[in-house]
Amino acid sequence: MSRLITSPFNPIAEFSDEYRCIYADLRNANDGESSGPLEIDRPWDSYADDHLGLMDFLGVDKFMVLGFCIAGPFIWNLLERAPDRVVAAVPAQPVGFDPDMPDVMYDLSLRGWAQTLVERRPEITMEMADQFLTKMFRTDADFVFTVTRDFVRTCQTPVLILPDDSAAHFYGAAMEAAMLAPKAELSMFPWKVPTELIPLAVRQVRSFLRAHRPAA
Repeated sequence: MSRLITSPFNPIAEFSDEYRCIYADLRNANDGESSGPLEIDRPWDSYADDHLGLMDFLGVDKFMVLGFCIAGPFIWNLLERAPDRVVAAVPAQPVGFDPDMPDVMYDLSLRGWAQTLVERRPEITMEMADQFLTKMFRTDADFVFTVTRDFVRTCQTPVLILPDDSAAHFYGAAMEAAMLAPKAELSMFPWKVPTELIPLAVRQVRSFLRAHRPAA
């Protein structure tokens, strides 16, 4: 949760006046307090298990999701895994596969997250972290990492995509997802630089969530 202050906007602060806001402390996040095994053969699904398990524990059946960066692949995986539960989704500055820089996410994660994780978790080795990240970002890497274009074409969940254009947040993948998903909407671009634009993006997110939240 400490990373929220580094995001373009804090969704808890922005939307808690209207919604019950739930934030998952990701397993093995270096700034977090949640730990768990590295499921090397199913890294993405292990996180989906955690997200859905948390909602089960809290007794929440249907919900909307919003997240930044790595949450993009997380969100698409949830839409495939639990289409009857996720009623609307907002991937902001989502991670995507860039064929011109195919190893950028692997390299960034290995140098940043993995090295720090191994230093504080002696039972986890760099070899294990390498295998985990290889499965996430290099094995059959394409598009949004977690789902296929065929799934996105058939996805009936309303999605509002806030694209970015950086090494980690490939603009092309975000735009392709927006074009393919039949119920996708797109924010203005750019939406976070200059920072004066961010309130407009937040306003659009708020309108989108209001339009798609289930009736009480």
